[in-house]
Amino acid sequence: MAGIIIPIGGNEDKGFEVKNEKYTLEFIDKGILWNVVKESGGKDAKIVVITTASNIPVEVGENYFSAFTKLGCHDISILSIIERAQSEDPEILKLIENANCVMFSGGDQSKIIDIIGGSSIHNIINNKMKGDNFVLAGTSAGAMCMSEHMISGGSSTEALVKDSVHMRGGMSFLKDVIIDTHFIQRGRFGRLTEAVAKFPKLLGLGLAEDTAIIIRNCNECEVIGSGMVIMFDPGKLVHNNVAILKPGLPVSITNLTVNVLANGDKFFLDSRATQILTLEEYDTIESRKS
Repeated sequence: MAGIIIPIGGNEDKGFEVKNEKYTLEFIDKGILWNVVKESGGKDAKIVVITTASNIPVEVGENYFSAFTKLGCHDISILSIIERAQSEDPEILKLIENANCVMFSGGDQSKIIDIIGGSSIHNIINNKMKGDNFVLAGTSAGAMCMSEHMISGGSSTEALVKDSVHMRGGMSFLKDVIIDTHFIQRGRFGRLTEAVAKFPKLLGLGLAEDTAIIIRNCNECEVIGSGMVIMFDPGKLVHNNVAILKPGLPVSITNLTVNVLANGDKFFLDSRATQILTLEEYDTIESRKS
């Protein structure tokens, strides 16, 4: 696939004060949604926001319409798709077909799978991902649904006990990873650890809030935003007892590789290699922000 995928960890800066949310990067200058617009072709891009996952789709849609408008965009469509039949609506399909960017909002990732998974919308997005001029973005649940194997639930406090983390099939836009979001703020280290123990051939990506990765060609990943990406690589596990345990028993694994990456750092899904900013490169980024 040649399209660009941008999973976001949730609570991305939308350019206005939101209670209990803190941001350390400027909204207009290099913020996450600014990058979404840039990668989509700029202010003239046709942007479609799908609020299927949300329990408050109208409010969420208004927030994104306001945010993209502040960034200078003028062709913004908000789709509140709450029934399966809407995923086959010709007018909706035409908007998706003509979009430069489709973005899934946060909420409940299973609603995206149940209502849109396997539909004509899903097929159109898959086809558009084969082209060069398309961006697929998603925040929180909208990011988690992108993987083939998706975390659908499970308490952070009860994680690392077998079957405390619930998995199901995702939208399969990304084959090599499992994504978890709000990662630092909600203490989801154990949850993602158990997920990669269940699927030890996959990379676990924990995205902090107001943090995202730009994925090009389903391989090269660049971290953007104010937080961190925690990368769990189970490729060199020495011990993993999850397959033989009975449900409810604690999991034990050893030699799990953990990388902590921040704004400007890169990693590659095919080789799992990392590329960390040098001090000089970091200083250049900081000078651009000031």
